[in-house]
Amino acid sequence: MSSEEHTETGTGWPQPAGPERPSGPAGEPDPRPDAPDPDELSPLAPERAEPSVAEPERFDEGATVDLSRAAGEGSGGSSPEASAVAGSSRRRVSSAGVMIAVLLALLGFTLVVQLKTTSTDPTVAATRQEDLVRILYDLNSREVRLRQDIAALEESQRQLRSGEQGRQAALDEATRRADELGILAGTLPATGPGLAVRFEAGEKPISASRVLDAVQELRGAGAEAMQISGGDRATVRIIASTYFLDGENGSLVVDGRRLTGPFTITVIGDPATMRTALNIPGGVVASVTGDGGKLIVEDREAAEVSALHAPIKLEHARPVS
Repeated sequence: MSSEEHTETGTGWPQPAGPERPSGPAGEPDPRPDAPDPDELSPLAPERAEPSVAEPERFDEGATVDLSRAAGEGSGGSSPEASAVAGSSRRRVSSAGVMIAVLLALLGFTLVVQLKTTSTDPTVAATRQEDLVRILYDLNSREVRLRQDIAALEESQRQLRSGEQGRQAALDEATRRADELGILAGTLPATGPGLAVRFEAGEKPISASRVLDAVQELRGAGAEAMQISGGDRATVRIIASTYFLDGENGSLVVDGRRLTGPFTITVIGDPATMRTALNIPGGVVASVTGDGGKLIVEDREAAEVSALHAPIKLEHARPVS
């Protein structure tokens, strides 16, 4: 093989003969599009490394200012990557601001509704104007009455503190209260308008329950003092603790004392009211008549309750000093 047929490749291997491939200037690649890469022709060319892919940079919301500044400082203007990051950061900041504004608006609305609900009374709001006027009138009337009571009490206090006149007024008041309590307790006699209620037996004797019913009806009608008398003129004062029992042969036992019929209750109080109470349907008059007896009610202009009850001896109660 002559030197004309072989050329040195620089590697010591002969280059096979063939048509010469045109090449560009030294150091420049072949401009033909179908030309193979020179590195692929050499078996000693090192393997080409795989291109490394750089991890995308992480940006936070605070980097918007730096990116904008970097975009403005470049000689050729901002790069597309920097513009995209800056736009994304702006969108994030804008979304966060909108969310905060919505939450603040909801909080303000809630506070306003709560204040209106707290300051408005639903009962008063639903009340008509006429009812409100009536309530105000009632409150004013009550205030006037209370002020009058206060004035009366202050006047009583002033009289009680004004020397001799005060002492006399206090003595008169104490005497009046003692008389009232004495009449209620049965330790003092009493007189006044009232009734005389007479029980007459029929086929059945007058029972203790019928007499007790009459006493209860008279008390409910405002009776202030009562006494019961028998046919033998024995009399017993009726007070809160008086009891009635059936005795022998149609008699009654009142507070341990035996009374024979007929029985008469003398009572002091309003005659018309007490008479109405005795004559109510199914009342005392109807019950005694149903048993075959008779109940005679007579008005008295000055009924006298003269029987007295012995004072009750207190064993445990003491007045408050």
